[in-house]
Amino acid sequence: METQTHTVDAGALMARVALLIDQGRPNAARPLLSAVRGLSPPSSTLCELAARLALSDGILDGADRDLDAAIAADPEHAGLRKCRAELRRRAGDLENATRDAAEAVIADRTDIQAKALLGVLLYDIGRPAEAAACLREAVAAAPADPAYREALARALAQNGDPDAGLATLQQGIAIVPAAASLRNAAILLCIQHRDFTQAEGIGEQARLAGAADAATFGLRGHALSSLGRHADAALAYADALKLAPDDPYVRHLAAAAGIAASAARAPEDYVRALFDGYAVRFDQHLISLGYRIPGLIRRHADAFARAAPIGPVLDLGCGTGMLAVALSDLPIGPFTGIDLSPAMLAEAEAKGLYADLRQADLPAALSDDVDPTTWRLIVAADLMCYFGALEDMLASVRVRLTPAGRFIFSVEALLPDHDGALPGNGDWSLGRMGRYAHTPGYITAAAASHGFTVIALNHEALRHEAGGPVAGLIVVLERPLTDA
Repeated sequence: METQTHTVDAGALMARVALLIDQGRPNAARPLLSAVRGLSPPSSTLCELAARLALSDGILDGADRDLDAAIAADPEHAGLRKCRAELRRRAGDLENATRDAAEAVIADRTDIQAKALLGVLLYDIGRPAEAAACLREAVAAAPADPAYREALARALAQNGDPDAGLATLQQGIAIVPAAASLRNAAILLCIQHRDFTQAEGIGEQARLAGAADAATFGLRGHALSSLGRHADAALAYADALKLAPDDPYVRHLAAAAGIAASAARAPEDYVRALFDGYAVRFDQHLISLGYRIPGLIRRHADAFARAAPIGPVLDLGCGTGMLAVALSDLPIGPFTGIDLSPAMLAEAEAKGLYADLRQADLPAALSDDVDPTTWRLIVAADLMCYFGALEDMLASVRVRLTPAGRFIFSVEALLPDHDGALPGNGDWSLGRMGRYAHTPGYITAAAASHGFTVIALNHEALRHEAGGPVAGLIVVLERPLTDA
């Protein structure tokens, strides 16, 4: 009889632990889980709860071994499979995570969370049609869940049907009008497909409905700026800044509008989110703008290759690989690419031109003492425009160049305003579109201070934007042959 009482108590406590974890209260769940362990023998359910708590805490050491052992003993336990799928996803093992999620669905076809997780993982590994099929079932079973709808919208858009994605989000907004995340996802989807008018309209509706947060105002400001309504954009950014004064993404947008001090570089999260969203249509969009940078860099790379063998090439901020395409017929390579955006790297990988692709932040990736590789040619197209101060980048590149090696890159040119004054600090300035522009004098001085010889500094139109050419510079720096 006593054992039965303990079993009932343990079951009730386990249910309570699960609820606390669902509520995001790991500190309250932890002592209860310890109590359950004293009342109940080891079981799959206990292991699942422990794994969920570890995932909630972000403390994953040992959780994989415990899950492996538990799944070996109980391979059809859907909860254990879901936990291991999430753990593997966080570790970057997407293929095995997807297998675990699929096994969880097979084990319990009524488990909506498992179907949603499988859908998200299928999206992550580049199978958006299958992802959408799973996520449709999740949304049908839980139509008021914003996360399921946002994931389905992403999958539909990735699969070539952004209108269906937007409709999915708008249906969710009608069901849960207070869910700012749904409105933000809808605005972002419109921005990614360059429908700035609709993006601004959804943002304004959110404001009027009292369902706007800092991200809503920031995204609406982006849309307004893209429509050329810069005064209205500044007001939207100011509202975003009031709600999230310490958010680096918001501060960057506010600085671009001239209502906050600009940092020395664009935040990592800003750049990653920006390019993850544009990756699929990035090449087509730039081509439509008359994008010239790959061809301009090619001229200098070709001249360098004619003078002496180059060998491997490092492409910084490689994006979708457009620069490798432009250089691929020259007697240089293989190419190594580094970029912050996983979605852009996926597009680059599909081109089959890179021997190695790495997701990393710059210039930190160049300071990795584990990899001492040096290069005769390092290139960067549309990377330096996300940095104001260039000293750290130039110092890191110099270390990675062989003597007589060259660094070829583009920057946007900082031009005087209507009264002849240079914006910003006179060397660089953050523009309305969230990119930095630099003066030729600053480039020359910064290069000289880091031991470079300026081989070329050419004024060029980089592309067209907002009805006119974007003025820029193509810069060629050389590390001197005598610089050991």
